[in-house]
Amino acid sequence: MTNIKVGLAGIGKLGSAMIKLWEKTNTPIGIYHPSRERITTFIDSHPNCFPIEIKECDYLFLAIPANCIYPFMTEILSYQEIPYDTIFINMATSLNTDELKKAYPDLNIQGLKFMGHAADLRTNGNGLFLSEEEFTKDFMKFFNPIGKIEKGSEGMVTHVNKLATYQAVKASIELEKAFKEQKLPDRYKERALSSLFPEVVKAYSKGQLGHFAEDILKELKD
Repeated sequence: MTNIKVGLAGIGKLGSAMIKLWEKTNTPIGIYHPSRERITTFIDSHPNCFPIEIKECDYLFLAIPANCIYPFMTEILSYQEIPYDTIFINMATSLNTDELKKAYPDLNIQGLKFMGHAADLRTNGNGLFLSEEEFTKDFMKFFNPIGKIEKGSEGMVTHVNKLATYQAVKASIELEKAFKEQKLPDRYKERALSSLFPEVVKAYSKGQLGHFAEDILKELKD
């Protein structure tokens, strides 16, 4: 256990993945949401979670979409005292933390960006996060069930996530085009995209391709 009190705003894909990992280690995590009804329903199925107010948090993870952060910050500041002691953790990949700091100079805001996909984080843990900040030992200990934090620029996370997403979408479109040209059934195409394609990519990344895939790799390299 640590001596800090941590909250999370945002129970979407990334937030839910983080909660699942904290749950595995019985790590208590406060949940902030404007809707008491939604918070109660969510907490009922997540025993490691409890309702929390922002002013109670030493740290508050903002695991919400980039286009929702400004409205969120503006709203909470309109009806709450300024939480000077709370450190807000901006996790939105496409929202630069320096811009957020300029917009809310009275708040303590730090950036922490996830390099990867929330579905993979939820299933496998061991996430990779980049930050330009220096975090305390208590924070690092609390965050340990989620993954590793490396020193690095927010721009690098944006670049890598965008590059990987672009190449994945491009490959998916090319696969769809090949299936259409060969007049293969849609159900075969869907199976290839949802099962074959992602599993081959995983095996390739781990150097664990099967004989069939190894033959294709050799053919492509030749």
